[in-house]
Amino acid sequence: MDHLFLAWKNLWRNRRRTIITLAAIAFSIMLVQAAHNLSYGVYAGMVDSGVRAGSGHIAVYRQNYLESRDETLHFTGRNLITEIAAIAGVEEVLPRLYIPALAQSSRESRGVMVIGVDPQRERGINPFLKALTADSMVRATDSRDAVIGVRLLDELQIKPGQKFVVTAQHQDGTLHSELLRVRGVVKSGMKDIDGSLIMVGLERAGLLTGSSGSVHELSVILANSNDEETVLDQVSTLIAAHPGIEAVNWERAMPNLANAIKLDYASQKFIFLIILLIVTIGVINTLLMSVMERMREFGVILALGSKPMTLRIMIMTEALMLGLLAATVGTLLGSLATWYLVDRGIDLAALVPETLEFGGVVFDPIMRASWDPVWMSKIAGYVTGLTLLASLYPAIKAGRITPVEGMRHH
Repeated sequence: MDHLFLAWKNLWRNRRRTIITLAAIAFSIMLVQAAHNLSYGVYAGMVDSGVRAGSGHIAVYRQNYLESRDETLHFTGRNLITEIAAIAGVEEVLPRLYIPALAQSSRESRGVMVIGVDPQRERGINPFLKALTADSMVRATDSRDAVIGVRLLDELQIKPGQKFVVTAQHQDGTLHSELLRVRGVVKSGMKDIDGSLIMVGLERAGLLTGSSGSVHELSVILANSNDEETVLDQVSTLIAAHPGIEAVNWERAMPNLANAIKLDYASQKFIFLIILLIVTIGVINTLLMSVMERMREFGVILALGSKPMTLRIMIMTEALMLGLLAATVGTLLGSLATWYLVDRGIDLAALVPETLEFGGVVFDPIMRASWDPVWMSKIAGYVTGLTLLASLYPAIKAGRITPVEGMRHH
């Protein structure tokens, strides 16, 4: 207890320097924690939006389809939909059929991607479709209704309610055409989607290629993304009875989004490392200055019979107290900053275009944080340990002082 009391008292001998160092460490902790929680929330929102519009938290394909996108690699998924939907944690299973085709109006023609869907299942999940009214959505899986991208609508020079033709290769090698009517218009904010998307009922898409009853993808949406690993294992076990079919997670199904997030977070880690390096230099400077100012005092202590290790322990105890206090204050400030970012967020609407795209996903320009208390605790612990580590050199310096050298110092 005497060591702790003495270390605490010594820590506040130069109150201004201690407060400046404490503020610098605490602010660094707050900055790193708040920045991480903001990224954590933004990434979570991007993944949720991406998987719901894209391949799902888990996707089921014929083997090699993911790499080749060969439209002949489809499978019958009707029974699998029911079986997978019964797994605990699964919110919805979306069957999809992807068909490259040519769209033609009386004025223009464009290469498109026709996606066959179950309109009722899809509308409740896909964020692109939630803005559509019930009258603007495909009414049935076998109807001639179509939802198309807003840019494609302009390029084909047609309007909602008008008809157009899509032509694709039938599985027998011939070209097959279907007459469709524009039922609704999607504005995703991504040029590729808005310029090529045509969404129709699953049965109507199957008639186009002769693959009725088949799908290219089963997109599995989870109620909680934390259940991904558990559900993936169960889905993999379930489809083991269906040779030639595989289940993959969203990172493999959507590599562009996964790699964009990894790259962005790696750059953030580099910035965090620089901040922590600056903190370390500041702590070393503070403690080293404290040692140099107390050389005479240390000489007297050693002359009275204390061991060099006593001085080392005292310096390291001061550093530990400084680190713990800074970690507490920094985490409190980081929590307040995170609370604000969760509640209000950062509105980038005035600084960026109408839509914000990252990794092939459009996300909300209001960036909101999410709580990651485990990581916040870790960074507070890392900085405390780093502060203690930074005290080693000043502690060694203090332990090497001889009584005569210390008492001669002014």
